[in-house]
Amino acid sequence: MRPDLAPRDRTHITVAALIASGQVAQIGFHLNRAMDNGLTEQQASEVITHLAFYAGWPNAMSALPVAKEVFAKRAQVGGAK
Repeated sequence: MRPDLAPRDRTHITVAALIASGQVAQIGFHLNRAMDNGLTEQQASEVITHLAFYAGWPNAMSALPVAKEVFAKRAQVGGAK
């Protein structure tokens, strides 16, 4: 792994890129990874909101149900941060 980005930042950027490019199928896996690396639910929600203005509402709205599912599953197993 390249050392100039912390794992949290790297996975955060990956999630943002997936949302921006409309790659919904990959968001769940990478969002879980980002949250394992320290991204909070509130920060993830803010990323989606922010990207709605820059990457388009359809991409953000498509990511929202995926994120909600990730948040719910993490809350069930006590992994929410």
